[in-house]
Amino acid sequence: MEEKKIDINSIIGFVLIFGILIFMFYQNRPTPEELEAQKAKQEQVEEASKKDETPKITEEAPAAIDLQDSTLVANYKNTIGAFGYTAPSDGVTTLENELVTLKISNKGGQIVEAKMRDFVTYDSIPVYLVKDGNASFGLNFSTSDNRVLNTKDLFFEPSMENNGNNQVLSMKAKVAPDKYLEYRYEMKPNDYLVDFTIRSQGLNGIINSSPIQLEWGLKGIRHSKSIQYENRYTRLTYNHEDDKISKLSEGSDDEEIETDVKWLSYRQHFFSSILATKETFKKAELSSINLVEEESRTFGFTKEYNSKVELEMNGGELSQNLFWYYGPTDVDVLDEYKELGLADSIPFGWGIFGWINRYMFTPFYSWLSSLLPAGIAIVIMTILVRLAMSPVTYKSYLSQAKMKVLKPEITELGEKYKDNAMKKQQETMKLYNKAGVSPMSGCIPAFLQMPIFYALFMFFPTSFALRQKSFLWADDLSSFDTIYQFPEGFSIPFYGDHISLFPILASVAIFFYMMMTTGQNMPQQPGMPNMKFIMYLMPFMMLFFFNNYASGLSLYYFVSNLITIFIMLAIKKFILDDEKIHAQIQVNKQKPKKENKFQRKMREMMEQAEEQKKTGKR
Repeated sequence: MEEKKIDINSIIGFVLIFGILIFMFYQNRPTPEELEAQKAKQEQVEEASKKDETPKITEEAPAAIDLQDSTLVANYKNTIGAFGYTAPSDGVTTLENELVTLKISNKGGQIVEAKMRDFVTYDSIPVYLVKDGNASFGLNFSTSDNRVLNTKDLFFEPSMENNGNNQVLSMKAKVAPDKYLEYRYEMKPNDYLVDFTIRSQGLNGIINSSPIQLEWGLKGIRHSKSIQYENRYTRLTYNHEDDKISKLSEGSDDEEIETDVKWLSYRQHFFSSILATKETFKKAELSSINLVEEESRTFGFTKEYNSKVELEMNGGELSQNLFWYYGPTDVDVLDEYKELGLADSIPFGWGIFGWINRYMFTPFYSWLSSLLPAGIAIVIMTILVRLAMSPVTYKSYLSQAKMKVLKPEITELGEKYKDNAMKKQQETMKLYNKAGVSPMSGCIPAFLQMPIFYALFMFFPTSFALRQKSFLWADDLSSFDTIYQFPEGFSIPFYGDHISLFPILASVAIFFYMMMTTGQNMPQQPGMPNMKFIMYLMPFMMLFFFNNYASGLSLYYFVSNLITIFIMLAIKKFILDDEKIHAQIQVNKQKPKKENKFQRKMREMMEQAEEQKKTGKR
């Protein structure tokens, strides 16, 4: 009987992980009425999205000015006061290098289009981070004549020049020939980072000295096949308070007020829009609105981000050196900007798990994938990881073998002390101590593998090196594979609107692995859950959980469990010998055992409890 209890311990850590996940899903499941309401709301949002070709962010954009209408132009100049010196003019100016194309509008002097030149979405459309009014940028300030203005409503005068190989664009909102507010963009060749300077000249006494508020908003454009999956890794991340990294909520609306902010990252899974400074923003109000309520094949946005940052004037003038980053959320790229620490915006995981992911798995896989196709690189990495963990597997199997050898003696103790549970436990612990067997050694290996498990769990969904890399029937190892797509409008709760093959294979392999480690004849222990039922349920849970996850992760678990099965078979057939183990245990029994303080304390407590029990009976 005791052997089976150890078998249960050996899988208890594994059971808890997925048991907690299923419990969370169950507790947060929507009612039928909520599902119907969510569906109706989503249909309304999608219909509004189709009708409105120019998506709005938090604030309504001002009505466009007809530059041919002299009355409207005059009214505009009268509204903005001194800044009406700059003549209204349509047009955009393009900054472009080998990696990214930026278009800056005369209206607001802001970036109105940011396109990646080397990347496309899942349906082969160029990746845009800014397009068709999904972003807004402006400075909100007051003037000495009691006007409250925002630069997104002002017209800027563009001027292009070269600084060596760099392209420099100056956008000036003038109040006089030598008095202006300037946005200066400098783009370098083969670089995603753009220097962005905000400065004023001669505006002391025109702009009030109270803090100027920088306002930046963006709606994340969908890039991936599954909008829910993409949205899970789409978050507002920021560096603040001496390089502390924080995030707003992934699944719900969230807002925070922070101080000493170094950079703001509007992450859209595999791509990021980042505003950074070498100094710090003294105060920032941040918000994130979740736009995704359910899976949709047509809805175009994931989250809506907004930030309000205070800029301080110095001597009545404004001078702020900033940086724009529009590019991939790729550690190899972001590591180039170590001074700003932009690589910390990637969700590697927390603590030791994130360290393993960032400094072990990520560079190791990058090296393998530079030599091999992406899928083969995953298989090779899996084999090497399992071989590295094989000593732990050996220890686990050795513990099970020792418990198997001790089974007759444990059973005998159970019969001898069946009416005295305390004595039975005391004698069992003595037997373990004499034989040199630890009852916890069966579950310790499972906990030792937890950092590897979690690090890989974060690696596959967020590794840019896997994006749009195909293997066998999987088109994209960073997303789910599809062997069958359900009809439009049909979806299985918690499973999805498609069938993925890699999760099925992984679940089958996990089932056989658990059959080997738990045994065919698992008894039901009094007061314990039906572990045999859980053994059958867990692969089913895995099938549901991983159906919408990265196919690279399911491929890893499939190969990993196959390798583990083969290693355990090899250990059983060629390495471990029950007779030798039995002989070693008998030798261990003859050796004098010295109790440590913990063992002695436990023995004394059990003896006292036993004595108290006897005294009570008298």
